[in-house]
Amino acid sequence: MLSTTEKGETFNLEKDFSSPERHILQKLFLWQGLAENIEVFRRKKAQALRAGWNNSGPVRESPALTCVAQDLEKRLSRRLQVS
Repeated sequence: MLSTTEKGETFNLEKDFSSPERHILQKLFLWQGLAENIEVFRRKKAQALRAGWNNSGPVRESPALTCVAQDLEKRLSRRLQVS
């Protein structure tokens, strides 16, 4: 599956991310649609990075994960402005 940011950067979710990172991205895609503010989204991201995949321990945030997370945060911000 491919994910393209608003800046036009495209990531292959299977090749560009580790399994733990994909697990975190799944959560972030969900929270981008559910969070009632940016702080909730950031808190959920931090919790997911600390816990890791199935509580396996902390996951180091790669540049690709940072890029996609920032894009999701921007999309959340726009969603909140429209609401």
